[in-house]
Amino acid sequence: MAPRPAPTRRRAVITEPGWFRVAMVLLVIAILGLLLFAPLFEVFKQALAEGLGAALASFQNPDALHAIRLTLITAVIAVPLNAVFGIAAAWAIAKFDFPGKAFLITLIDLPFSVSPVVAGLCLVLLFGANGAVGAWMIAHGMQVVFAVPGIVLATMFVTFPFVARELIPVMQEQGRAEEEAALTLGASGWRTFRTVTLPNIRWALLYGVLLCNARAMGEFGAVAVVSGKIRGQTITMPLMIEMSYNEYLSVAAFTMAALLATLGLVTLVLKSLLEWRYADQLAAAHRH
Repeated sequence: MAPRPAPTRRRAVITEPGWFRVAMVLLVIAILGLLLFAPLFEVFKQALAEGLGAALASFQNPDALHAIRLTLITAVIAVPLNAVFGIAAAWAIAKFDFPGKAFLITLIDLPFSVSPVVAGLCLVLLFGANGAVGAWMIAHGMQVVFAVPGIVLATMFVTFPFVARELIPVMQEQGRAEEEAALTLGASGWRTFRTVTLPNIRWALLYGVLLCNARAMGEFGAVAVVSGKIRGQTITMPLMIEMSYNEYLSVAAFTMAALLATLGLVTLVLKSLLEWRYADQLAAAHRH
């Protein structure tokens, strides 16, 4: 009987020395503490500098309440519209072959490379009183710039890639076999989408919606240009923070910032949970 070969020693994937790995981890923690945790701590500290009562009293300001309401209304309008656009764009790109597909993907990524301030300026030039489209709309009683519609449009522009960019790789990974099988068995297009496509993309869709919502609530640059910063009418939470801070209302500014940061942290927790489910979905897709 031939002797069994000696087991080969598996090479370690990580070859760096232990001190180097520890140094890298400590460096990352230090950078996160300096750029993320310290500013967050300072925001909540300044918000409570005069006590919880003073912080809560700042929300009794009608302008602050209107800013919160307008921010939520903008997100409620912009996020579902971007979700519909993201699903349609991802469906077209992942399920069909057509000339200009790469160019369409580039256009979807455009808001990532264009400054939000430039986007807001373009909306002002297009829909403002001096623009051809804006002058016609104002003449017919439809004001976009310096009004809520302009804020919604600016928010939609800066946030519309998030859902599409999350759905495109998932739909491309899943392919078209299941949808084609459902259509072959007699299912309608809507039923195929509702019973086959949507369940397969639900976690990626929720993940993209969360990212879109976080950006929508925190958008400053584009909204600052198109809103006109009219008190009690076109001021969102980020703009209210800036105005309160410039007027030396530190408690009001930092309290609003703390509320916005809290909403961001809640979004981050939900994002992490969905990321965990999203990773399981991708692993299952690879196994199949």
